Amino acid sequence: MNKVDTANDKIVRLKLSDQVFERLRDMVANGELVAGDVVPSERDLMERFGVGRPAVREALQAMQSKGLITITHGGRSRVNALTAGVAINQIDDIAKLLLSSEPSNIDHLKQVRQILERGTVRIAATKCTAADVADLAVLIDAQRAQLGDANAFMKADIAFHTRLAAITANPLIQAITEIMLTWLFEYHSALLLWSGREETTLKEHSVILDYLLANDVAGSERAMEAHLNRSQTSFQAIEKD
Repeated sequence: MNKVDTANDKIVRLKLSDQVFERLRDMVANGELVAGDVVPSERDLMERFGVGRPAVREALQAMQSKGLITITHGGRSRVNALTAGVAINQIDDIAKLLLSSEPSNIDHLKQVRQILERGTVRIAATKCTAADVADLAVLIDAQRAQLGDANAFMKADIAFHTRLAAITANPLIQAITEIMLTWLFEYHSALLLWSGREETTLKEHSVILDYLLANDVAGSERAMEAHLNRSQTSFQAIEKD
């Protein structure tokens, strides 16, 4: 298989393993292979595509690295369910590298959080049920129980915001919220270690919850904005120190 390089119009020949990978990916895309299916054996793939074992193995490894299949040693490999989380996790490593190599990107991430979470809470306020409120209340209590343990408190904070995002019934919003906060807190762990504002965080979560319970869209957004602005101020104070 050849591929045209539009930059200089040269024909680039793809590696055999790349061609096998594209065929396998197409099989997933067109539904020939669906979540839970056993991936054809290496021998079957070798015969089907007319290639050697190294090309097939390299292609299967690439499929696994993309989250499309799970290779089980001693067992048969299976196709994974395609979810928003799988897609978002593919950029995890490169995003962390981007954040660590260029500090200004942290500010860009904070801006994204402002836009995303304010929009998220507006949608959540229109859909929030008693069961959602009960779940969020439990998460606030669970976070309170982690006072004094910075890492556990951070994880509990992420859990609260991720559960809030789940109310939107939009899996992309939920997946992006979870990984975005994971990145942000990973690079600002000092916020919880030194700020002494854990109780304030808990109170702000409770205020947001009250507005969600009332299905108050404007109030929910105001409470979230105040929460995020306070967090932003905390970040800036730590950075100056």
